[in-house]
Amino acid sequence: MAIRTKDLIDLEFLSAAEIQEILDTAKPMKEVMGRDIKTVPALRGKTVATLFYENSTRTRLSFELAAKYLSAGTCNISASASSVKKGESLQDTGRTLEAMGTDIIVIRHNMSGAPKLLGEGVKARVINAGDGTHAHPTQALLDMFTIKERKGRIEGLTVTILGDILHSRVARSNIWGLTKLGARVRLCGPPTLMPKEVEKMGAEVFYDIDEALNGADVVNVLRIQLERQEKGLFPTIEEYAKNYAMTEERLKRAKKDVLVQHPGPMNRSIEIPTAVADSAQCSVEEQVTNGVACRMALLYLMCGGENLV
Repeated sequence: MAIRTKDLIDLEFLSAAEIQEILDTAKPMKEVMGRDIKTVPALRGKTVATLFYENSTRTRLSFELAAKYLSAGTCNISASASSVKKGESLQDTGRTLEAMGTDIIVIRHNMSGAPKLLGEGVKARVINAGDGTHAHPTQALLDMFTIKERKGRIEGLTVTILGDILHSRVARSNIWGLTKLGARVRLCGPPTLMPKEVEKMGAEVFYDIDEALNGADVVNVLRIQLERQEKGLFPTIEEYAKNYAMTEERLKRAKKDVLVQHPGPMNRSIEIPTAVADSAQCSVEEQVTNGVACRMALLYLMCGGENLV
């Protein structure tokens, strides 16, 4: 079964079966990554373009590597060095890429809704690599894949997402994906960093960190997005760390085998101390590896899911 929608805008628009298929397909993709020769001819003849209007290391490189491991052609466009600087519209940029034979456009944009707009203007398939504060579906996929690897399942687990929920596209996509696969999702952070009516997405809201961590199987610690902060949402960084940092002492309230995740890059000593970040319970490096595997699986399935060797 390939992905039924032309574009991947968010996990909100995928069924539980589609999400599960991506996770299942990521397993053999990770095995490919472990080979001496990491390439397979699954997407030979296809072209993947990465169009990034925001800076990125992990997401951009993992999409590029994912495409190359599947033998697809790649091209990389940075908005700062493209015709965007001359006033070219997003859809015109997309049509230009399409006219050059691009099959899939991977876009990161600082405006929520930009991937959807691009997808409506081109026949090429579009993957959202993060848009504003709206969604980051492939980050959620790699988070879920890592949980399944470590825990053996997702259904029935309690996952606490901690921190700046308001500005987090990662949190939103994780809520959609985790709840569809049967996890219980808790959100915790300062009241000023909690979106209104977020409970309607199926998550529970906590403002007391100890209560939110009680019995948790997984804790996903979000980065404080200093570049998106508005003045007055919390008094100081020091006060935020005092009340919401994922310390070793607080982690004891979760289950003994709790898994700690972080989407990166980490603000050490703010949302997560080094002792926790570098512990065996933390899966940050695994998430990076699994990000390539999940993006390989997604590209493969969006191109029809055939000829994997």
